[in-house]
Amino acid sequence: MERNKALVVFSGGQDSTTCLFWALENFKEVHTITFTYGQRHGIEVEMARKIAEKAGVDFHLTDIAAIASIGRNSLTDSSIEMDQKKPADSFPNTFVPGRNLFFISIAAVYAREKGIYDIVTGVSQTDFSGYPDCRDSFIRSLNVTLNLAMDEQFVIHTPLMWIDKAQTWALADRLGVLELVRKETLTCYNGIPGDGCGHCPACRLRNEGLRKYLEGQGDSSLRSE
Repeated sequence: MERNKALVVFSGGQDSTTCLFWALENFKEVHTITFTYGQRHGIEVEMARKIAEKAGVDFHLTDIAAIASIGRNSLTDSSIEMDQKKPADSFPNTFVPGRNLFFISIAAVYAREKGIYDIVTGVSQTDFSGYPDCRDSFIRSLNVTLNLAMDEQFVIHTPLMWIDKAQTWALADRLGVLELVRKETLTCYNGIPGDGCGHCPACRLRNEGLRKYLEGQGDSSLRSE
């Protein structure tokens, strides 16, 4: 079995974009799969498409809108006010139950049809915001399950699993795409590209990581005005 092809689960955000360029460094042939799942901001799909085109990789879009119809959360239901921080006794309401389970499972089926057995995802246990489907134990369990379900030898790669946002920015910089990640990705829960709104949980985490990285580099030239 050849291991020179990879499929990136790709949202067009900071983490998956960094993983896309990590995959391009580590695999000869790279493909992407992006999902629409009833998310508030369709712009992220178009941004993902443009980044894939710029990177010269295949872009495949799959609709799994059923996720939005069977569970309530603030990323798919605009009537729910978004949690600004993780509640003490539960997940933040930005958690979309089953999202990574669906994403990676469907990605594996798609990958198998294309003869791809290496799947890359941008989940991180270090900066996982309380989402259980970003933990290493979940990824390892799912990897085993997919191999058993399809009698294949998939490998799920998680380049960001044990690094924080500052280290993720450092990786993007080493890969030569820090400017692209900063200006052309969408992480903001309010749908504002680049540096985002600055106050939602995703923006605070992303921007604090950038600040720490740039301060560590002694470089203020890329900081927000």
